[in-house]
Amino acid sequence: MDGLSVQISWETQELHTAQPFGIARWTHSVYPRTFVSLTHEGVTGWGEAAPNAFYGETRGTVEAVLPLLAGAISADPWDWDGLHSRLTRLMPFDHPSAKCALEMAVLEWCARRVELPVWRLLGLSPIAPIPESSYTVSLAELPEMRRQAREAVSRGHGILKVKLGTAQDEQIVEALREEAPRVALRVDANAAWTRPQAKRMLGVLEAAQVEFVEQPLAAGDLAGHAALRAVASVPIVADESLHHVSDVPALAEAFDGVNLKLAKLGGPLQALHALRLARTHGLEVMMGCMIESSLGIAAATHLAGACDWADLDGALLLADDPYTGLEWQAGTVQRPRGVGWGVERR
Repeated sequence: MDGLSVQISWETQELHTAQPFGIARWTHSVYPRTFVSLTHEGVTGWGEAAPNAFYGETRGTVEAVLPLLAGAISADPWDWDGLHSRLTRLMPFDHPSAKCALEMAVLEWCARRVELPVWRLLGLSPIAPIPESSYTVSLAELPEMRRQAREAVSRGHGILKVKLGTAQDEQIVEALREEAPRVALRVDANAAWTRPQAKRMLGVLEAAQVEFVEQPLAAGDLAGHAALRAVASVPIVADESLHHVSDVPALAEAFDGVNLKLAKLGGPLQALHALRLARTHGLEVMMGCMIESSLGIAAATHLAGACDWADLDGALLLADDPYTGLEWQAGTVQRPRGVGWGVERR
């Protein structure tokens, strides 16, 4: 696209995980990610689209809608409200990761234009610590999950997030608690449990001192989550139940917290809106991610200091991260110091 002196382009690159990454719905090793650039007045900003089929997006849909959505960017990249309004008119609820890539590119352009990091541009606290991130043990055969946990702990990770959603979930939790007795455990069922299965698992999670359980039931089963929450001592966190910023108020009746991901909400500004809305409804907040490069993770990191929990290991799982610049100390990522998102293409 070349209009009104704003140039927007994109390219899709296949990223590969170091090992197959499995959740209850699928196991993949290849993740197509589309990188969007916005150039104006000699300055370039970048964004990343990390589509997820659960939210109706694929590489094909991202590449198909970007030519249309790119038309929402005006000659004034500072018009953030106008950008959101135009994107919403074009696609009211669909294609959040494509919108995210455009919003990221706009924000980074603005930040680079005034030579600031994005978190500073957004007025976020420079002293709020970024929570330690969990490291994901993906769903696999039990010996492989034990190996993943053992290696993560040996690298200094103090929080493990365990993917569940099988008939062996009880054995998995018990085995990983045995494998890693001193780390914090979180579990994520990715909407795979039935109500009876979830109730049975509560005792297992409590015995293993699990910190919280993420999305135990189907995304639309708010009544089931509310009933489960009423009898659970383990906090329950929404992920798949949260598709749009407007979902947040209803989730407060069924969950203790929400997992915010830029790619499913439509970008950093939408995630920040959801974060503040969650706070007004008494919800805890986790800053999460998809499998994405350090570009997408960096964008989430800029908001993570305002959250209670972090799950930002997406780029750590890659064998071929195309971006560099994020600094990790075991499970803790440092606040990006450079301008814009603080990362650069390799």
